[in-house]
Amino acid sequence: MSERRYLLRTFGCQMNEHDSERIAGLLTADGYVPTDEAADASVVVFNTCAVRENADNRLYGNLGHLRPLKEKNPRMRIVVAGCLAQKDGGSIQQRAPWVDVVIGTHALPGLLDLLHRAEIDGPQLDVREQTETFPSALPALREVEHHAWVSIAVGCDNACTFCIVPLVRGPQLSRPIGDILAEVQALGRRGVVEVTLLGQNVNTYGRDLTVPDSPRRPLFAELLRAVNDVDGLRRIRFTSPHPHDFTPDVIDAMADSDKVCEHIHFPLQSGSDRVLRAMRRSYRRERYLGWLDRIRAAIPQIAVSTDIIVGFPGETEEDFEDTLDVVARARFDQAYTFQYSPRPGTSAAAMPGQLPKDVVQARFDRLVALQQEISLERMREQVGTMVEILVEGIGRKGRLQGRTRTNRVVHLDGDHAPGTFLDTRIVAARPHHLEGELVG
Repeated sequence: MSERRYLLRTFGCQMNEHDSERIAGLLTADGYVPTDEAADASVVVFNTCAVRENADNRLYGNLGHLRPLKEKNPRMRIVVAGCLAQKDGGSIQQRAPWVDVVIGTHALPGLLDLLHRAEIDGPQLDVREQTETFPSALPALREVEHHAWVSIAVGCDNACTFCIVPLVRGPQLSRPIGDILAEVQALGRRGVVEVTLLGQNVNTYGRDLTVPDSPRRPLFAELLRAVNDVDGLRRIRFTSPHPHDFTPDVIDAMADSDKVCEHIHFPLQSGSDRVLRAMRRSYRRERYLGWLDRIRAAIPQIAVSTDIIVGFPGETEEDFEDTLDVVARARFDQAYTFQYSPRPGTSAAAMPGQLPKDVVQARFDRLVALQQEISLERMREQVGTMVEILVEGIGRKGRLQGRTRTNRVVHLDGDHAPGTFLDTRIVAARPHHLEGELVG
């Protein structure tokens, strides 16, 4: 086995992807190099998610595959990190005693220390509670040179009944605006042309901060404008806003800031007011649609994606029809659709009215069919237009893949490096991507 190699596997959301960049940065700074083969790894890290369905099964399945390698090479170190580690803690090592380190979402800066201690003292566990200040910056090893995730806040103050994030990530902690700008400025100098600002609820950024000599706290709209002024950047994205906390000044900042992309991820979750109330989502369908109208009036070219949960406990056929109605009226460009499944630790898991799998599946299929139809119609509206794409690399079908400012994927022929901007004519549409040809 090659010495000082690490294998890192990430499960879950963009927050996890960013945490994995930080884990990779720590390991690289300590002299490790990446590998894709578990048999070659000195350290194997699973960065887990507690939000996705069957997260536990995926983790223990992967750990089971590693057990023979661990028995063959006892010096291999196995690490479980992330939200599932924070939630389950020591029970992970009880079920899989060959795991050396379990490290929660608030303890990442101590990863190297835990690895070194595991070599001497045996299995280590650190699932400490959240501190009262924003976590210290860690070196990040980014997979691509032209794009970067930038965390602006961690945790969440909402109490959605289906969501485990507040339990594993803690209450919201905003990062000082000066620290954010310093990181973005450094990224711009290094050649990064696109950043995505990350927060569980970006709208409430800054409400937990106090700023000397300032009459009020920093706001997300102010942050957008400040990042827009950073030299070197050409695109700014963010995720995700909460419809309850959305404010007109954010729309104004998006419309006024030329680097902020014409795309917003605006989670709906359900189109039924009764279900939204049970979810503890503090907005209602008409208010949600009203915000969409205001956003589109200010930014006519904007594309909108969303999240929708099907089969929440107690959802009736009438509730589901309300969701279909909102989807038809909203005409989302893309929807991430999920079948509800209970997450231990959430209040929804204990609610009465858990629906049979076949009912949920049938409703899910109807929703997907409707959204597929709308997505294709929205994509066809792009045929014949000229767009700027940012090249991401070679896609699954062996063709060049890029992304528009509106977050639409474009496939085309050509040989250009990731990070290149290309002017492209859209010549065909599919439900989930566009076909393009180079201009000039």
